[in-house]
Amino acid sequence: MDDDLDPELIRFLREELGHELPSAREWTFTGPLWIWKGKAADGKPSPMSWHFLTITGDVAAGIRAAAPGRSAAWGSVYVKVTLGGTAWATSVFPSKDVGGYLLPVKAAVRKKEGVGEGDVVTVELSL
Repeated sequence: MDDDLDPELIRFLREELGHELPSAREWTFTGPLWIWKGKAADGKPSPMSWHFLTITGDVAAGIRAAAPGRSAAWGSVYVKVTLGGTAWATSVFPSKDVGGYLLPVKAAVRKKEGVGEGDVVTVELSL
């Protein structure tokens, strides 16, 4: 069990809700990369864009359960990520729309691994 979590919260989840907090802090997730393109102040398309992998399901639930004490601005959670042979440190950001997290995948990683929008990738995440 995580030493950083409030023991009363752990007791409540276990006894009242019948749930144990996941002890894992490492996950594997597979999904498609997608691109978000911004808009300029005048509403016209901007050249700015970001590539993301949406983390959902049990992996998102595990991150959420392990996140207390490891989160930062906007509810982001610090993670270490490996995609293929490339590892880096970043944050995942909560998404209310999907009930999971958004993992930004920077250009250097995409270039090195030869992946882009629409490609299905597998990442390993750890806290």
